[in-house]
Amino acid sequence: MPELPEVEVIRAGLEPAVTGATVASVVVYDERSLRRHPGPSEDFIDRLTGRRMLAPERRGKFMWIPLDGGAEVLVLHLGMSGQVLLRDRDTDDLRTRIRLELAHPAHGPLRLNFVDQRIFGSMAIDTLVPTSDQPLQLVPASVAHIARDPLDERFDDATFLARLSRKNTTIKRALLDQTLISGVGNIYADESLWAAEIHYDQPTATLGRTRANALLAEVRTVLTKALAEGGTSFDAQYLNVNGQSGYFAHSLNAYGQQGEPCPRCGRPIVREQFMNRGSHFCPRCQRVR
Repeated sequence: MPELPEVEVIRAGLEPAVTGATVASVVVYDERSLRRHPGPSEDFIDRLTGRRMLAPERRGKFMWIPLDGGAEVLVLHLGMSGQVLLRDRDTDDLRTRIRLELAHPAHGPLRLNFVDQRIFGSMAIDTLVPTSDQPLQLVPASVAHIARDPLDERFDDATFLARLSRKNTTIKRALLDQTLISGVGNIYADESLWAAEIHYDQPTATLGRTRANALLAEVRTVLTKALAEGGTSFDAQYLNVNGQSGYFAHSLNAYGQQGEPCPRCGRPIVREQFMNRGSHFCPRCQRVR
């Protein structure tokens, strides 16, 4: 599933192309990609056609494009395999679920294809509501429960650490809790825990303030590096808006590296079943303490 770096790469790629563009037409090829929209495809098409788009925004793994008028936004969630591809008007993409034809005052006609192989992603029109910590900042109602991500300038370290210390869970489950800290998924949780030398099953109550601070610093470092390298691509399911892959996969130390030597101690990286997915870690460097 695309995580913060991948979604931010897409948001930044969309920004110059959609900001100021008008939606000339909308085609919905698969209504399953409107599962989060509060209405049928005709409602989605009618409310979006003719609207002017503003600069895209993001919180965690959610992205949205404000629409003129200030009250509504187009929310995009990529699910497991969603892609947002910018094309010229003559280019089609296999498995396009929704297509927007755009008219930009500087770039001319553009095509935005929402492509999704597994159809877990979605588009929806939503209304804006105030955030709980900054009432003057607005987010889509469907995103209001999502916490800030650690690269957000308004992310409060002290609040996060206090809430983390009160949770009765294990550390990787906490990192994946999008109401506690957003944008971190399986890949970057494993990478951050490896960097901080913390076992994924370490109880949060036993982590301690110093190690929790060190882990938060590693989360930021990993996310920042992945963002600089365009995200992580293992296959064609994650591409940026130009159809290109990210290359952070070459920098991974733990995730997907089972059987490979740990870059720190040389012992083979292990993969264990975790929440219907896998956790990758070094059994020597990352022990439950």
